[in-house]
Amino acid sequence: MIDFTAEAQAILPQTVALRRRIHRQPELGLQNPMTAALVEEQFRDLNVDIARDKSTTGLIVSMTGNKPGKTILLRGDTDALPMPEDTGLPFSSEIDGRMHACGHDAHTSMLVHAAHILDRHRDDFAGTIKFMFQPGEEGYHGAKYMIEDGMLDAGPKPDGCFALHIIPNITAGVIGGKPGPAMASADRWVILVKGSGGHASQPHSAIDPMPVAFEIGLALQNMVTRRHNVFDPVVLTVARVAGGTTNNVIPESVELEGTLRTTSPGARKSAWENIERVANNVAAAHLCTANVEIVQGYPVTVNDPGFAGFARQVARDLVGEKRFIDMAVPVMGAEDFSYVLQKIPGCMFQLGVMPTERDPSGHVASVHSNRMMLNEDAMAVGIAMHAAVATRFLAA
Repeated sequence: MIDFTAEAQAILPQTVALRRRIHRQPELGLQNPMTAALVEEQFRDLNVDIARDKSTTGLIVSMTGNKPGKTILLRGDTDALPMPEDTGLPFSSEIDGRMHACGHDAHTSMLVHAAHILDRHRDDFAGTIKFMFQPGEEGYHGAKYMIEDGMLDAGPKPDGCFALHIIPNITAGVIGGKPGPAMASADRWVILVKGSGGHASQPHSAIDPMPVAFEIGLALQNMVTRRHNVFDPVVLTVARVAGGTTNNVIPESVELEGTLRTTSPGARKSAWENIERVANNVAAAHLCTANVEIVQGYPVTVNDPGFAGFARQVARDLVGEKRFIDMAVPVMGAEDFSYVLQKIPGCMFQLGVMPTERDPSGHVASVHSNRMMLNEDAMAVGIAMHAAVATRFLAA
């Protein structure tokens, strides 16, 4: 049996170096040309086929084994977030207002170096391994674009798929996962409450939308707890309230904006209907109107039970039974790997990368934090897990 852990440890310095190069030059959205070029450079000396997406800078790199067989797709994402970095790391972002705060730099580097290990063992596997390097995960639907462009349909079509996502709040080197819903859907909602403006000293001569907006925000929280089954979770957050220009003017309108997370299509549809009803009826009770807009985001990330069970066993064999976590509940963050899982049976698991450096309270900055850091040593586990899943799947 191949010792992927030892091989991953041996190339960890190169993995760290690539991750830091990507981290210094974060790119946003669907166009990540510097990162894509850097990825292609890593495959320059390997015998692979590289397919380039027409709508994005996404790549699918294909590696064939010693004879025909099944095909598996491994995915890593390449884009960063539009936010400042305050980690103080020597390889911090060199571009103001951009940061790899979700670990996509690590995902890309782990996948590249898993490919390098697998290239050494072509004679040991049959079939094809496809490495998907996808931009636009952070709200841009990058996977959906690549799918619509036919990138997953090009032969040989994958029979299974797998991805890892780093998580700083789990012990470094621990792998976690579950079958079924693993991550939530994510929708954005906006409610514009309109009344009639006037002088702040005479609210009775105006129709003040400000307290109405506050009441809608509170009513939405009650709606979540009173109208939805606690075992089919709904998370609704009011994240932004905008209205008014100065202290002595009642504005004509106030805008609320937030996010909605669910783990089932039924709860998602019901929540959309309830948001509309609550906003309209609370507004009407106070002689205001409410315009509700819901922008659909990523669907629920659903792990195929059979593939998740297979990957669970691979992980337990790789890191030991005590270093695999059977996750009891989904992560309420969202992922556009959900689109891939709608087409191909597979799963996404979590890789713990808890850093040794913490603030005095012991707090660990999570993904999407301006202070998010990761334990780079844990990337060796991610490399080995990708390689082990691929070879075991192709051998089955």
